Amino acid sequence: MSSAFKSVLLSSGDDPSPGSSGFVSTREPHMGYPPKAGHGISSSTLYMPIASPPTPAPSPRPNYADPMYTSLQTGNDTQTSYDPANLSRIEFANLAALGPASRKRYLVSLLNDCTPSELLFISTTITPMLKRDFLMDLPPEIAFHVLNFINEPQTLVRVSQVCKRWNDIVSDEWVWKTMCERYRFDIDDGGGGSGGLVEDDDEPLEAMEKFASHPMDAALQWLTARERLRRQDQHSFWSPGASGSMRAHREMTVSQFSYRKHFQRAYLTMLNWRRGGHLLRVHRMLIVTPDGGVITSVALDSDWVVVGLANSKIHVFSAKTGVLSRTLTGHELGVWAVHLVSRGGYWQPEEGSHGQMRRENEGGVSAADLDAHSEGASASGASVSLAPPGLDHYVPAPLRAALGLDKARRPPPPASNAADPNNPGKPSDLCCSSEGWGQPNALIVSGGCDKYLRVWDVKTGHCIYILRGHTSTIRCIQVLHNRPIAVTGSRDSTLRVWNIQRGRMLHLLQGHQQSVRCLDVCGNRVVSGSYDATCRIWNVDTGECLHVLRGHNHQIYSVAFDGVRVASGGMDTSVRVWDPNTGQCIALLQGHTALVCQLQLSSSLGLLATGGSDGRVITFSLKTYTPLQRIAAHDSSVTSLQFDSRFLVTGGNDGRVRLYETQSGTYVRDLSEPCESVWKVACKGGTCAIMCKRAGKTVMEFWTFKPKERL
Repeated sequence: MSSAFKSVLLSSGDDPSPGSSGFVSTREPHMGYPPKAGHGISSSTLYMPIASPPTPAPSPRPNYADPMYTSLQTGNDTQTSYDPANLSRIEFANLAALGPASRKRYLVSLLNDCTPSELLFISTTITPMLKRDFLMDLPPEIAFHVLNFINEPQTLVRVSQVCKRWNDIVSDEWVWKTMCERYRFDIDDGGGGSGGLVEDDDEPLEAMEKFASHPMDAALQWLTARERLRRQDQHSFWSPGASGSMRAHREMTVSQFSYRKHFQRAYLTMLNWRRGGHLLRVHRMLIVTPDGGVITSVALDSDWVVVGLANSKIHVFSAKTGVLSRTLTGHELGVWAVHLVSRGGYWQPEEGSHGQMRRENEGGVSAADLDAHSEGASASGASVSLAPPGLDHYVPAPLRAALGLDKARRPPPPASNAADPNNPGKPSDLCCSSEGWGQPNALIVSGGCDKYLRVWDVKTGHCIYILRGHTSTIRCIQVLHNRPIAVTGSRDSTLRVWNIQRGRMLHLLQGHQQSVRCLDVCGNRVVSGSYDATCRIWNVDTGECLHVLRGHNHQIYSVAFDGVRVASGGMDTSVRVWDPNTGQCIALLQGHTALVCQLQLSSSLGLLATGGSDGRVITFSLKTYTPLQRIAAHDSSVTSLQFDSRFLVTGGNDGRVRLYETQSGTYVRDLSEPCESVWKVACKGGTCAIMCKRAGKTVMEFWTFKPKERL
């Protein structure tokens, strides 16, 4: 259709006014049809929608600059309301020029006009605004000083759970080092041994206990290796990769030290002492003869427990599991003294002159010199130096390696006080063990009624040396820390000094008139107590008698020496304290009514503990020499006594093993079931060995109070 025929008509109904339909009508003529009535032309109407024009924006409203009004924005509309609080803020800000006192008066005037509910609202609003994280706002050293006032570890744990920032502060090593010092959780290196870690090749297997009495020959080594391989196969089958994780854990334990973990282990161990422990193993033996099953001596370190019996046998147990590892046979009569030398350690040079050390290495006077000087030395209380050729030339290669003969000497660590002339040296261990001189295997030194001193290799069970010299029972043995020097006391009234690495005697110490009953060493000095009612102080390197301590009226049964003081007790029921440098008696301690048979000195704690046949245990202060605690521990003689900063352990002939608090003397609990008699008790590093007689049998109990390791 041509555009000429189109016409756009806007009628009254087509007006696009607000009241119309909003459509535009377009009318076209129809071909072949007549137009409708009332119209001049013929057309049809089409309606098209037309968009409404946009609504114009509202006019801007007046801007109120009056602080009494506040603009509120709601959607696209802005409303103005009356706000007196805004005026109050401006007035309060203007008061800053007049000083803080004016602002405070203004606030007080407002508070005086508030109702109680309004004051409560103000309080609840202000309280969160005043809260501060004082640990994070303070400098780190002051925050640590604040935490230093917390004594309970449970409180520190709760502090660490407040937030991550507090946990980071509590996790600092300084905090837990301070806690270790407060609780006296000293860093124990395992007594100079392996630091508490035993290689798998040394740890005895339970299945091999039946072969404990056999020497470790080639056949037994093959059996042990096969059993160990079978155990490893089973372990790898049930838990693949577990051995690797165990090695990784051990390497991490050795290389990385954490005061927090150390405190956790020590604290849990302390709690286990109070509440109970885990019985590792119990060994029972029939007593064939009345005295045959009596346990005479015990030695303990972090790896092994050595038990000497009156039936001439020596049993070696694992301190980790209580499994019987070896039964050493060779002594012809009862064993009365054993001493354990831990593996590892370092070589401690001789104090003072090195001439004696050269004599130890090169030889020296012959044994014939003994006959020429023995009579005069006995009368003067001097010593005879003996250095005949040693027996080390006859030792086979495997045992030479066990002694460390062909191994370079490991020097002492830089932090040691070996060169300090004022250092009295290391005191002896209460559990009859000493630190090694760098040898790879642990060693046992034993003596008894057969008069022989024997040196054993713990790993193989072989006897390395049989050293002869004493003419009567060897009653006591001590080995110096980090040196292969052993001192023995005998009923022949003499002491002898031995080089147990090379197998020869160095000195014969004569002067006592009766049996030597007890020994104690510290550094290069040894104190001996005798039935002649005297004590003597000797220099181990020279063999010289330094002092003779006279004052007791009867036989001496116990001595203790810490390098600063000497304590002695005996049949006269008294305890005497001596100055080792002058030989003078500085204190006479009374309190017991029978033989004093147990002594322990602790310079770090300032305590002296004594145990007697009257069943009493008395603790004395080393500052005032006055009794601190009097404990009626047993109904019969005290056979064992040992204490540290927290606990005191006693054993008695009444068949009880009891635990007390060291500082207060408060009874805690019994550590074992009652028995007929307790012979020996030894505790170290969370392990406790109890030797007793129960139901007519010799019983050896091994307890652990260590927490279970979680890998």
